Amino acid sequence: MHYLYYLQEPFRRIHRRAIKHVRRFTTDLDSQSMRNEIGMLVNNMSDPAEKKAFIIEMQMFSKLLNRYIAEASQKLNWEKVHSLATNQIYHYDQLPRSSDEPQLFKKLAVLKVNGGLGTSMGLDGAKSALEVKNGFTFLDFAIQQIACVNTNHSVDIPLLLMTSFNTHDDTLRISQKYNSKQVRIKLFMQSKYPAVTKDSLLPCPKDGQNDEVAWYPPGHGDLYTALYRSGELNRLIKEGKEYLFVSNCDNLGAVVDSRILRHAADTRADFIMEVTDRTNMDIETGTLIDYDGTIRLLEIGQVPSDNVKDFTSVRQFKDFNTNNLWINLRALKKIMDKGGMDLEIIGNPKVTDDGRSILQLETAAGAAIRYFSNAHGINVPRSRFTPVRSCADLLLLKSDLFALEDGRPVLSKDRLFNTIPVIKLGNSFQKAGP
Repeated sequence: MHYLYYLQEPFRRIHRRAIKHVRRFTTDLDSQSMRNEIGMLVNNMSDPAEKKAFIIEMQMFSKLLNRYIAEASQKLNWEKVHSLATNQIYHYDQLPRSSDEPQLFKKLAVLKVNGGLGTSMGLDGAKSALEVKNGFTFLDFAIQQIACVNTNHSVDIPLLLMTSFNTHDDTLRISQKYNSKQVRIKLFMQSKYPAVTKDSLLPCPKDGQNDEVAWYPPGHGDLYTALYRSGELNRLIKEGKEYLFVSNCDNLGAVVDSRILRHAADTRADFIMEVTDRTNMDIETGTLIDYDGTIRLLEIGQVPSDNVKDFTSVRQFKDFNTNNLWINLRALKKIMDKGGMDLEIIGNPKVTDDGRSILQLETAAGAAIRYFSNAHGINVPRSRFTPVRSCADLLLLKSDLFALEDGRPVLSKDRLFNTIPVIKLGNSFQKAGP
């Protein structure tokens, strides 16, 4: 039996169960029960300032949950899904080289998404605090990369770190080591939402304590709201910043690139997503599509069960999202001033240690592309997408196959081949933590 069967069948079952569950929920849910549960959480907050912020977050969460209920039964029309047209995606090799780097860099700010825990690698702290190479963490590399650009070009690119309640303390501890003259570091925290029980969709927590099971950061799609609410978006614009480069903190290949920045300026792009060639190892990752004439990000969870095979075809959808994003700040502010974006919701099911089935509602940053009028993708080399998702990836970076250059790991010059070996570890070596 073809291996794709094993990929498609679970999504068919999940999709059928989700539709049945939500239809039952929309008729059985007592909205008063939801208000009572959230009201109890709010009343448990004692600090007035914290309570005010918490009420706003609970309002946003309620809106997200209501959208999830309303949209769960809506199906994507696969007949409207098409591969991108040639004018919707550029190739990195065809971009002109920049001869005006300092002037462009003066208009740039960098944001690292830094809210995740390294639970998949057996860690109980911020993934960005994991030592990667020569005693340096992901966060060390991110700071050093910006410091090198600032020093080499005599510019002042600020580094924004979006943390969560899970990662804020670790991030603050590491960032305080660095001289602010080399790079200005600004921390701001994303939202904190309650997980809901899968059967009732009522909030799991009974108080506002930072329980990493009952509470969670709602995905990197929250960066737009968090940036706006924190005042950082307005501050950057007042400083004369025009562009924001966003990437995940564990993607060490996501460095500032003057060619992409020049391209963004020349094309007056409002939003650019870096994509790279899809392989059979990437078939479950999100891809850019043309949907009824609009460019969108499509995730596998949005695909109708009968079309999973089409979605996973590397011939039909040749690129995938790296989550390296270039955003025009004024265009973003215009959208946020009008009420923001209703990004597609991803229901992330989990089972707690005590056996409870819960659901975390999340959004993806790349899904914002459809809200920007002048948006497109750029197909970039795979070297700009080098995340560490497993202990095998970590072992590869720790080896002498990679050397350090301006805070970025590069393939050793002693390597006779440009290819990177595939490492597979046994079950006993899947965890980096104790």
